[in-house]
Amino acid sequence: MNPVDLIAKKRAGQALSDEEIAWWIAAYTHAEVPDYQMAAMAMAICFQGLNARETSVWTTAMRDSGKPISFEGMAGFRIDKHSTGGVGDKISIPLAPIVAALGLQVPMISGRGLGLTGGTLDKLESIPGYRTDLSLDEFKRTVLTTGCSIIGQTGQLAPADRKLYALRDVTATVSSIPLIVASILSKKLSEGLDALVLDVKFGSGAFMSDFDQANDLAQALVSVSQLNGVACSALITDMNQPIGRCIGNALEIKESIEVLKGQGPADTWELTEALAVRMLRLSGEAKHDDEAREAIHAVVDSGRALARFSEMISAQGGDAQIIDDETRMPQAPRIEEVNAQCTGMLKRIDAQAVARAGHSVGVGRERADQAVDLAVGVEWLVEPGQELAPETPIARLHWRDKGRDEALDYLRAALIMDGEVQPRTGRIRAQV
Repeated sequence: MNPVDLIAKKRAGQALSDEEIAWWIAAYTHAEVPDYQMAAMAMAICFQGLNARETSVWTTAMRDSGKPISFEGMAGFRIDKHSTGGVGDKISIPLAPIVAALGLQVPMISGRGLGLTGGTLDKLESIPGYRTDLSLDEFKRTVLTTGCSIIGQTGQLAPADRKLYALRDVTATVSSIPLIVASILSKKLSEGLDALVLDVKFGSGAFMSDFDQANDLAQALVSVSQLNGVACSALITDMNQPIGRCIGNALEIKESIEVLKGQGPADTWELTEALAVRMLRLSGEAKHDDEAREAIHAVVDSGRALARFSEMISAQGGDAQIIDDETRMPQAPRIEEVNAQCTGMLKRIDAQAVARAGHSVGVGRERADQAVDLAVGVEWLVEPGQELAPETPIARLHWRDKGRDEALDYLRAALIMDGEVQPRTGRIRAQV
């Protein structure tokens, strides 16, 4: 096949055949199609799109560019969750052990943050000794023995996505919904899943700015998952305000442990519970939502979910004593309370401004090879609906050696005093 002809075909808005897509992805994986031709194809897709069949075939071809994980012959219902990312989004960390303690298996391959906040792997690596680089055999063994494991992408899984993701980032083609779907699902469909639950976010702290964009993405993700034989359900959730109280890698582990102890902020629990309910319903472990909620509360209240988290940490080389002694985790050398500089009722906390505050002190990264500071971050001390005065403590800033003044400006700018009160619960806007 001729790469130029295929680029021209897609540029003209014509659909690619299954054979053409399979050839294209295989050729790109093996460097027979160079980056500049893939960049041209990605731009053509950005303008002309892929139909449902093309998107499904493109996703499968990217999955098959590597070696998917096989649990064939091994008992258990395997289900995972994916979030499109947000500010303070630590939900995967309490969710996986809760669901595992209820008898499901959660093989979760996650990512690092690239941008303003840290990713799930960054948060877990704030636990001393925790390994996110397990081999696939170690990963499978951990899933089968503890019910859950969270690791990073290996070189064997969807290598075409690894190459294309980096290329999209520098060619302004990240926003293409078919390419987003293929990137997310090529990895998730490599995990040997029976089902998948999605949290697709919209708002100032999300990749998708408005509900309609998020809904389009959620519909596409669910459709392609189902076309590939994986049961799927998606929640569309509001990301205009940060999730929970903590933004920062070690701080978010601390909040996750609070959730597993039956404590923690209401909105962190709301999202964790809602996603766990969908996972139990998709697996058939619960026939209705109330039955699922009752089981989830029981496994948390009994301590079984927290015990399962401890087992996962230990199985991956981490120090499980952090559960009862948070001082064993990275600690920022400077902690400073930040006061408001305004008077009136707090209506909303802007997620984007909070993310920038955390980024100023080192929570996130700007390049894939850049280290993050695991100890720094922000703890919120106020809630929407609260009356503020100029000396009201609004946040606690954990910082080391940079970004303090800039972070203070962002934290104060995050206080939205106009409009209606928007509580940080009630985040779920729709279900697909």
